[in-house]
Amino acid sequence: MGGSLDPKNGYYIGGWGELGCPTPQRIATYSLSSNRQRPLAGVFHSAIFNTFRRFRHQVLYVVPPFVAAYAAMNWAVERNHYLQSKPGRAETAGEE
Repeated sequence: MGGSLDPKNGYYIGGWGELGCPTPQRIATYSLSSNRQRPLAGVFHSAIFNTFRRFRHQVLYVVPPFVAAYAAMNWAVERNHYLQSKPGRAETAGEE
């Protein structure tokens, strides 16, 4: 299996590619014809339910910050429109 014993260098196990191992026997190889494979089997069904599950678990982490940001931006825009109008300018005229 490994070669002969060399007292000076130890065992010689062969050159590169033949490391002294016996040729493997009785290896079974199975394959499936390419026209019998279904690589996209169940993809659309899984995509719909997996997307719904992920959305349901993440919605409470994503929606509240967006709602808060929208409310703050809406308030700022309305306040700016008021301050740039005639009543808003009259209200803040004495502060300058």
